[in-house]
Amino acid sequence: MASSVTSQNSKRAAVRKALDRHKVYITAQSFSAGAYKARVLVDGEAYWVDEFRLSQLQQGLSPAELELTPATDD
Repeated sequence: MASSVTSQNSKRAAVRKALDRHKVYITAQSFSAGAYKARVLVDGEAYWVDEFRLSQLQQGLSPAELELTPATDD
């Protein structure tokens, strides 16, 4: 019985963590001179990021934690 309770608690914790994570939407991508760049939308704000920063955002870090500045409209 205790193992089923522990299992249920860990499943709930995983769902809670997934819901707390920021949703990252890729709105544009570019490849130039061997460099990848993506324009992403996080919590209603757009950012230009490289592949490493995109990975960090998808792992749950916030733009504030990464010290990203919002993209300006060209």
